[in-house]
Amino acid sequence: MTRIDRYIFRQLSIALLAVTVGLAALVWLTQSLRFIELVLDRGLSLVVFVKLTSLMLPSFFAVILPITSFIVVLFLYVRLASDRELVVMRAAGLSQWVLARPAALLATIATGICVVLNIWLVPISHTAFREWQFEIRNQLVGVLLQEGVFSQVGNDLTVYARYRDPDGTLRGILVHDQREDGAPITILAEQGRITTTPSGPRVTLLNGVRQQVEQAPANAAPGTPPLRLNLLSFTENSVDLARATRGEESRSRDSRERSIAELLNPDPAEGLRDREIRRYRAEAHQRMSGPLTTFSFALVALAVALTGEFRRHGGGLRIAVGIGIVVGLLAFGLTGGNLAARDNTWIPLIWVQALLPGVVAAWWIGGAPGWPRHAPPMPAAP
Repeated sequence: MTRIDRYIFRQLSIALLAVTVGLAALVWLTQSLRFIELVLDRGLSLVVFVKLTSLMLPSFFAVILPITSFIVVLFLYVRLASDRELVVMRAAGLSQWVLARPAALLATIATGICVVLNIWLVPISHTAFREWQFEIRNQLVGVLLQEGVFSQVGNDLTVYARYRDPDGTLRGILVHDQREDGAPITILAEQGRITTTPSGPRVTLLNGVRQQVEQAPANAAPGTPPLRLNLLSFTENSVDLARATRGEESRSRDSRERSIAELLNPDPAEGLRDREIRRYRAEAHQRMSGPLTTFSFALVALAVALTGEFRRHGGGLRIAVGIGIVVGLLAFGLTGGNLAARDNTWIPLIWVQALLPGVVAAWWIGGAPGWPRHAPPMPAAP
């Protein structure tokens, strides 16, 4: 790399790092607010909350890196043009491709990062995120019971403890269990203790009353009330705080948790519907073509910033044109992805959106060879 290459590349890399990290932090902040209930309702510490939501960052970087690469390249080269630096470099004999070389190198590095993110890191981090979130929502609540708080375990089990002793013993316990349809159970106990078992957390209750509302049998005598209340006093009882329904405990894996091979060739034993298989295949092609979008968007920014007439009053028009082009490409990509998810015959649109803009931009930077040009009129002979 020449000194000029290092000069431009250093500015590009610092700007890309700052913009990408800043935008990712902003997206992380807005998205993490959806999980603030885990801190307020489930008694999680702030450290656990930050660790959980940080697992979403690789997905954010994979989405925003193509956009930030375009923004940084476009704005920096427009600034160089506005400060007359590109004019001086061209006067020194540098061609368009020599001027574009630092941005192309940065785009290549960003593309490699996107490959690592889409192929390897995003599935791993998203799997860890969903497993941890599932564990918190369905099992760990029993361990994280807070005194004086009604803790929800799923949507059908509520546990309350008046206070907790230093040794972990719970006092004044109420358990309301609606996991059995049509027969809710309410248990009141003097004390209890949480224990962890292979099937999930359990609470052992001492000296309490179990109340269950049951429907009258179909062959009951006429005049029997449709509902009856059964009371049972006990010295010791045990309640499973994990989800009672095995189907709810089994967590289905979504498309972002699967590798490219799993998306392209799903296991027939899973019994996936045709609609899910089509969506998985479209997701695989989007994940493979995503890194190429980073390079294409950078070339589009170069084509907009390096070509066109020089203007004394800045490059606002070029910035507007470049942003409009990329917004149109993003809209085209969303449309193509949705069509491909419904019908896999539209999958080529995903690759068109990833490759064609870069090819056209490279052709335009190279002077648009083959484009018909009108020769200037010849001066009249004297």
